[in-house]
Amino acid sequence: MNAPEKLGLILTGGGARVAYQVGVLKAIAEFLPRHAHNPFPIICGTSSGSLNAVTLAVNARSFRKGVQYLLNIWKNAHVDNVYRTDPVGVLTNSARWLAGLILSSMGINKLNQVSLLDNAPMVTMLETTLPYEKIQENIDAGHLYALSITASGYGSGCSVTFYQGVEGIPPWKRAHRLGIPTKIELKHLLASSAIPFIFPAVPINREYFGDGSMRQIAPISSALHLGATRVLIIGLGHSEEEQIRSKIYDYPSLAQIAGHVMDSIFLDSLKVDVERVERINHSIGMLSEDAQQQINWRHIDVLVIEPSQAIEKIAERYVMHLPWTIRFLLRGIGAMRRSGANLVSYLLFEKNFCRAMIELGYQDALKQKQEILAFINPHEKAAENLPQ
Repeated sequence: MNAPEKLGLILTGGGARVAYQVGVLKAIAEFLPRHAHNPFPIICGTSSGSLNAVTLAVNARSFRKGVQYLLNIWKNAHVDNVYRTDPVGVLTNSARWLAGLILSSMGINKLNQVSLLDNAPMVTMLETTLPYEKIQENIDAGHLYALSITASGYGSGCSVTFYQGVEGIPPWKRAHRLGIPTKIELKHLLASSAIPFIFPAVPINREYFGDGSMRQIAPISSALHLGATRVLIIGLGHSEEEQIRSKIYDYPSLAQIAGHVMDSIFLDSLKVDVERVERINHSIGMLSEDAQQQINWRHIDVLVIEPSQAIEKIAERYVMHLPWTIRFLLRGIGAMRRSGANLVSYLLFEKNFCRAMIELGYQDALKQKQEILAFINPHEKAAENLPQ
């Protein structure tokens, strides 16, 4: 007997860029009945996408309520709610970071809990706004099957997926990948969203963890381990893969290099994993049903929704909305130039940029309305096609 189908939602990371996900979710909420429960039994979040994931899990009884909560957060976003921007905070933290680098080069370990930016405001916000106990309540009520948050262990080098779900979901261990059952708490969100060098690492179970997008070589696998049979992914890579190229003789700035590194962390592994799933699906389609049962493989339907415009071009329009202290800090590494807009887009937690990203996500989802609805409710689509 086949296991019941479960739809998984994967919310990838990308700093302030994940406001795009909220626009897509807003459209999906409008596609569904007003009082619909969460349509995604399995929700997987990574990096700043974990905030969106946990919010949906906490509000699984009312999908529209959860999306509205996210809209309220992101449409009124300000960097002051994420990291310190006051002159004392910025200069003190930067001085500590620089001093730590110098002392570490001399063999004196002074980089403990030092980062370029101080994310204390985000810690306070997440402590006071999310009732994490509702996650288990919604699991017990049948509105949620499993929630996962992925972080990267600096000590072990493993991509660790912390998950909370119904009883019977076994933990897993693969090459540099672990799945560990736990009660999702604030520390998991902070660890998963700790962008390397930018935000401080977070200790969990005697190991320090950083951004979950690092070393996440198979972003789709967590949803599959949790039992998903179909996966909807809201990614943040430009679907047309348009590249902004500088003249060949322009040496890249530190910001341009950092933006390139950010893209490799947050975007590249997802594209590779989607291609891998598509190749496996193609191979399965060439096998007989008996052969498929013998190798225990199954076809996984995947729908990816990505921005139809280059995000760095949108960020260019709003870079001056950052507080002067942050602009001053970023100017030194070339981030205020056009070539540095990619890096800035990850840190632009300002309402005007976030609203532009929300609107882009909303419009992109509207264009794929029928495809999204058919993916969420495939049996209803099939029933419509039956002869009358």
